[in-house]
Amino acid sequence: MSEAREQVLGALRRSLRRGDTAGTSATASRLAEHRRNLIPARADLPRAEQVALFETWAVRQAASVVRVSDAAAVPGALAAFLKAENLPAEVRMAPDPELEALPWRDQPMLTVTKGPARDSDAVSLTGALAGIAETGTLLLHSGPAGPTSLNFLPETHVVVLSANRIVASYEDGWDILRARFGEGTLPRTVNYITGPSRTADIEQTIQLGAHGPRRLHIILVGANADAERD
Repeated sequence: MSEAREQVLGALRRSLRRGDTAGTSATASRLAEHRRNLIPARADLPRAEQVALFETWAVRQAASVVRVSDAAAVPGALAAFLKAENLPAEVRMAPDPELEALPWRDQPMLTVTKGPARDSDAVSLTGALAGIAETGTLLLHSGPAGPTSLNFLPETHVVVLSANRIVASYEDGWDILRARFGEGTLPRTVNYITGPSRTADIEQTIQLGAHGPRRLHIILVGANADAERD
């Protein structure tokens, strides 16, 4: 497949009179620059206002958000959300060390299992690498600690996000991703998630849960303007 690909690309380069390597060099140079696109000015704010903007946009996109003072309060906040939504007290959690370290014993009525999503799972719980203030978007990536199926299969997706991981723009999110994995290395899947799944294909009427969760709930931890980013 690699040989066939090179033949096709070589033919395109010759037709553009770029030679056999000019196109490749130009592409490599462009990728190395990490050139930024037009970034909305609305997210160029102090830290506390970025957190508030993220929450505002997330709610506008039909997500729900609750703030807690610290990570120890996450199990209680999750249990309260499930009760308020009349959902089963059963959660399929990503095998993420940060989530595993939370005091789940404080909620003995809550059943927490770990692993990829199964057909029977109604609620999933994951972390997020970053939150994007300009649109209230979550950045998640695949890996052993974050099975992508948890983002899409259960009807309700709960995300734990540290306020110190909220950044202004999508470009900032890619910077964090490159810093996490190293230059030139990416996870298999990167998901930007804004609100629950929806469609208006049928009679221009919004339907939630068309291609994924019909609920997105964000537990925002430690919304402190002076916190340093991870």
